[in-house]
Amino acid sequence: MKKEASRAFDVNALWALDRIGEPSLSPDGAQAAAGVTRHSMETNRAQSSLWLFSTLGGEPRRLTEAGEKDGNPQWSPRGDLIAFTAKREQAGQRDEETQLYVIPPDGGEARRVGHVPTGVESFKWFPDGRRIAFVSWVWPGLKAAAQDAALRDFKSRKESAYVTDEALYRFWDHHVPMDRVPHLHVMDVQTGKARDLFEGTAWELSRAEPDANSYDVAPDGKRIAFAFDPAAEKKLDGRFALAEIDVRTRRVENLLQDADWDFAAPRYSHGGTYLAFLASHQALGHNRPNRLAVLDQQGQWAVFSEDWDHEVSAPLRWTADDQSVLFAAEERGRRHLWQFMLGERLASALFEGGHVGSFTLAQDFVVINHDGVQFPPRLSVLADDGLRRIEALNDERLAAHRWGRHEEVTIKGARGDDVQMWLIYPPGFDAKKKWPVMHVIHGGPHTAFGDSWHWRWNHQAFAAQGYVVACVNYHGSSSYGFEFLDSITGHWGEYELQDVEAGTDWLLKKPWVDRKRIAATGGSYGGFMVAWMNGHVKPGRYQAYVCHAGCYDWQAMYADDAYSWHRKELGAAYWDDPARVAAQSPHAFARHFKTPTLVIHGAMDYRVPDAQGLAYYNTLKTLGVPARLVWFPDENHWVLKPRNSRLWYGEFFAWLDKHLAR
Repeated sequence: MKKEASRAFDVNALWALDRIGEPSLSPDGAQAAAGVTRHSMETNRAQSSLWLFSTLGGEPRRLTEAGEKDGNPQWSPRGDLIAFTAKREQAGQRDEETQLYVIPPDGGEARRVGHVPTGVESFKWFPDGRRIAFVSWVWPGLKAAAQDAALRDFKSRKESAYVTDEALYRFWDHHVPMDRVPHLHVMDVQTGKARDLFEGTAWELSRAEPDANSYDVAPDGKRIAFAFDPAAEKKLDGRFALAEIDVRTRRVENLLQDADWDFAAPRYSHGGTYLAFLASHQALGHNRPNRLAVLDQQGQWAVFSEDWDHEVSAPLRWTADDQSVLFAAEERGRRHLWQFMLGERLASALFEGGHVGSFTLAQDFVVINHDGVQFPPRLSVLADDGLRRIEALNDERLAAHRWGRHEEVTIKGARGDDVQMWLIYPPGFDAKKKWPVMHVIHGGPHTAFGDSWHWRWNHQAFAAQGYVVACVNYHGSSSYGFEFLDSITGHWGEYELQDVEAGTDWLLKKPWVDRKRIAATGGSYGGFMVAWMNGHVKPGRYQAYVCHAGCYDWQAMYADDAYSWHRKELGAAYWDDPARVAAQSPHAFARHFKTPTLVIHGAMDYRVPDAQGLAYYNTLKTLGVPARLVWFPDENHWVLKPRNSRLWYGEFFAWLDKHLAR
């Protein structure tokens, strides 16, 4: 008899799960390679290795054992090797920077492919299977032979200052490597010899973590298309153009540049005749979505998804007949895999989420990494008879726990618009009892909570503590069309608060809600929202707030990495219209703060600098409002270390239990 699951899902169970990365398919589609990361609460560390998963049946097989952070596996076009990035020790040499390795799929020792002093990231195979393109951050004024010495000199310097005159100098949780830029390189897999394609030129890729979607290798292996910022001064919101470099001569041709548009994610068709890419008409507004566009060899281009009100996401993948393009896109709080037929200009969902995190295809096989509120990321193959799992790494662990059901409801929000709210119920929910409610307000603001798994703000871990979890996808959220997303521009907080309050009104009408135990929590823009609520909602409606990495003062937020967006979103710069900016800033309403608040922040957070959280906490303490601070010196916008996460959850629930006590 099957034993009934009895354990509540908590932070320890969350961190005990395997985390499966983006898959890569073998050329015949028979096997998928993916990185699997496992965390240890005891050692407070992670270890990543490569696994093989059969699409035809059979048990998964671990491919690498020696490395600690083996990741980003990519099958060679010939199927004889799997390339990946890692930091290892081999032949008496320990990698100081991430290097490229290859391993045969039938096992054996991994081999380091050459040595690149400045490291290897974001790589792609050439179609011949003999070369690999990759990105490395180099000193642009130095030849390849001088990069190693420059790196040694930089690391051995006695000064600690970061000195720059660039507009873009840090991103998310790290500084852009000082005086370095990302260049495209080509490496011979057999010899390990690498060549900088941009050496001695002004060409470079995006300085905001350029990934493998920022360029593509042509089917004939002779050209590489890439996106670049043509502006002299690089900014986070620069409008990118497309160019193509001849691999042999290094001659660059500018393919497409338009000051009104931002172009990204080029992808060659199989025949090499067309280039699919993302296009956003920025002259019409900074929130304009990425559309699917195609460029031909005559320089003519067109937007194909203009009448389809969805944001198209990279990567773009052509079908074998070059008549359609596959990609992921959101729709009403879910993320599906779509096939866009260019001739008909029609999109159809190949797989409906849940949440499609990534996908890959080869031959007639499509493998997706997908998740939902009820399960973490898993790998499945799309078959003629439906979806078929190709792994069960977490199934036994998950089966030991009780789970809460979830549903979506529609409420009337701001402007009388329909607004989606997701509910996750505690395991064993009984409508005859009274239950506390926890609002979890998403960040962005232009994102959405939906039927997806969250590794940090985990809805099942919240619900397992006995809370009904409510997630309102307020005005400004993605996946509901451009107008809904852009409707909050210039008056942040207004419609969003009306939507959250409408969700609370809906909940208060339910006989199973304990109106004396309602809390609101949020991170990033969700943190902004709970600080905003503290200054705008009558005290007592919510018994407690949790503000994680919350935006508090929009003038002081100019210290963040995304400062160039503020005037666009707020409708003005603080020096041009200080009153308008202050009217959208929680700090301007501090005199109304009354509700107890837990403030959490990380010192390595450059998207919302930790001074925001500290200023909010200090203000609450000055006003005599009950407050508690959790400050992490070694975390960024998120909490990524197992022990810190366990402490986070402990403080989170202790705060709510204290102020929502029965």
